[in-house]
Amino acid sequence: MTASNSQQGGAFGITKAKLMIVASLVFTWWFAHLLPHYQSTIREQVSAVATTVTSRLQEARQRVPAMKVDWTVPEEPRADFDASKVAMIIEPRALPHLVPLILHMISVVPPEWRFVFIGSEESVYSLNRAYAIKNQQVIGKLDLLVLPDPWTITNKEMVFRMLTDMRFYDEFLPGVEWILKYESDSILCANSPKSLNDWLEWAWAGAPKDPNDRFSGNGGLSLRKVAAIRRILGFQARYNNSEPEDEWFGRRLYVLPGEKVTSGLTALAVEGVYVEKPMGFHVANSGQNLPDAVWKDKAQRKEIFDYCPELAMIMDMKLERERCEGDDHEGNIAARSS
Repeated sequence: MTASNSQQGGAFGITKAKLMIVASLVFTWWFAHLLPHYQSTIREQVSAVATTVTSRLQEARQRVPAMKVDWTVPEEPRADFDASKVAMIIEPRALPHLVPLILHMISVVPPEWRFVFIGSEESVYSLNRAYAIKNQQVIGKLDLLVLPDPWTITNKEMVFRMLTDMRFYDEFLPGVEWILKYESDSILCANSPKSLNDWLEWAWAGAPKDPNDRFSGNGGLSLRKVAAIRRILGFQARYNNSEPEDEWFGRRLYVLPGEKVTSGLTALAVEGVYVEKPMGFHVANSGQNLPDAVWKDKAQRKEIFDYCPELAMIMDMKLERERCEGDDHEGNIAARSS
C-alpha cells in the first residue's frame, strides 16, 4: 500500500519542471489572445518610422530600372563602394555624349568611387535609355537624381547657389568627404600617370587661369574636400548673382588655416594654362573659344591629343579634310598668290 501511494505521488506531484510547462502554456495563450488587438498599432508605428527615415536623397534618387540580370544583386549594392568619394556631374541638357562620357569617367576614376548625375527629367530620361547606364545603377555605382523643389539647375546661377548652400550637402551628399566635380566639357585622361586618389591631400584642386595663379581651382574639373567647403559655409554666405562658386570658394579657401589648395602649375587639370600630363582637361564650351596658350601651337596640340585622345568625345571637332585652303594649322589662312 505504501509503495502504491509513493508511485501515485511521483506521477501527479507538483515539480519545478511541470510548473514551468504550465506557465509557458499560459503565457503562450495570453500572447496569442492579445496579439490581434495590437497588430494594427504595431503596423502604424513601423510605417511612421519608415516614413520618418525617408530622406530627401531618396526622394531625388530615381528608381533603379527594371532589367534582367544574370547575377544576384545584393540588398544594398551601394555598400560595395566608398560612400565618402563621389564623382558628380550636374547637367540639365540631354546631350548625346553624356552616356559615353560617364562610362569613360567610371573606367578612369578609382573603382571604389561612386558616381552621381544630377539632371533634369529630360536629361535623366535620356541617360536611362542606355543599357550600360542601367547596369551601373543596378550594381550601385551610379545614382541619377532629379532634385525636388525648391532646388533647380536651370541655369549656372542656380547651380552656383546650390553648390554654396550647406543644405545641398546635408540632403543629397550625406557622408561624402571628397567630390570630383566634372562637366559635359571636361574629361579625365586614361593615360594619366597619377590616380585621382593621389590628390586627396588637397582641399581643392583644379585648373589654373595663369601660371602664377595662387589658386589653381577652376571648377569645371576639380577635386573638392567637403570638410573644407563646410568650414567656409559655416561662417559665410555667397551673395546671389555674384561671382561663380569656384571663384567664391577659392578666395576663401586660399586663406583658410589648415587647408591646402593647388596653385600655379601644381594643377589637376588644364584649361587656359598648359601643364604636361595632367589628370584631365576642361575645354570650356566644348572648344568654342580655345585659349591660344594651350591649343594654337600645332606640335603641342598633337602632343595633347596623343596623350588624351578621348578629348575628341567632348570637343566640337572637324576632320582634317574640312580645313580651309591655305590653313597653316595654327589659325591663320595664307594669302593666295595671284
